[in-house]
Amino acid sequence: MRFSRRHSLFVAVVLCASATVVARPAAADSDRGGTQAAPAEEGISARVARLFEEAAVATQRYEAGRQAAEAQKTKTERLERLLTRERKQIAVLNADLGRIARAQYREGGGVPYTAQMLFAEDPDELMRGQRAAWQADLAVNNAVAKSRRAETRLAADEAKAATAWRALEEWKTGLSGIKKAIEQKLEVAQWTLQGQADEAVAAGACRGAVRLDQPDGEPSAAWVAPVATYELSAGYGSGGERWAGQHTGQDFAVPIGTPVRAVGAGRVVKVSCGGAFGIQIVVEHADGYFTQYAHLAAVTVDQGDRVRPGQWIGQSGTTGNSTGPHLHFEVRVTPELGSGVDPVPWLRKRGVKL
Repeated sequence: MRFSRRHSLFVAVVLCASATVVARPAAADSDRGGTQAAPAEEGISARVARLFEEAAVATQRYEAGRQAAEAQKTKTERLERLLTRERKQIAVLNADLGRIARAQYREGGGVPYTAQMLFAEDPDELMRGQRAAWQADLAVNNAVAKSRRAETRLAADEAKAATAWRALEEWKTGLSGIKKAIEQKLEVAQWTLQGQADEAVAAGACRGAVRLDQPDGEPSAAWVAPVATYELSAGYGSGGERWAGQHTGQDFAVPIGTPVRAVGAGRVVKVSCGGAFGIQIVVEHADGYFTQYAHLAAVTVDQGDRVRPGQWIGQSGTTGNSTGPHLHFEVRVTPELGSGVDPVPWLRKRGVKL
């Protein structure tokens, strides 16, 4: 089964950024044992590894853009709430102003202020009342003007936020297109790699180790999971029509070409093709246990090689008796089938939680 994941202003930026972290094709070592890989196979294996890295970079940038857009949305919503409060305050002030105007009209009866002074029994009292009304009008007008200035400012801020939000959405959409294009190329490369692997299995002869650049940095632990990112599928001891008896290992659902890692330090004792496991690797560890990595699309080691924890020793596939892309991982007390133990508690005992 195929895994399918689902313009250009950002292409140069993303691909340039990707170039600093992607794996580079490495030449085959002529002094290593085993049959050397054909250049075409080595090229497609390296291309798959590179495209995985490019897709990862695009995904990270897409996620960063999504988070920035969410932050901008939160800011915009906060400004809108503030604007709503200001508008309510303005409505209250305008209502107060209306009440003052109506009160003045009732008290003055619509008579001009000069006439009110001529006919008033107590002009001083009238002056005090009018002065108080002026002050009230002035305070209300100042408050209204201040609130309106605030409303104008907030409206401008809201417009800026909306513009930034749209720009972020456009950026995110563009990056999504780049990611989709990378993944489309990756799917084509994956199935080309798988086709080469199927040919090798049909011929019953492995093509030899493909040399890929290893991930940067030393491993942080003596034991690691066999793949970095995965979903667990069929477990040890489970039954089903796919197996003659119970399942002898732990399956990790991963796309074709996913780098497969040695779970710990050891020595490669078997690299073989054909049969139910397709392309497989068996590694012997210092404590006497053996680990098996099966249904591969390519191998990056030869028999007799020493490996370290986390070293890429192959790329996942769906060769042999496999219904879809995944890594079949076993832990054994001998190199051969039938001596397996449950990999999950075995890894957990060594500090690896799946």
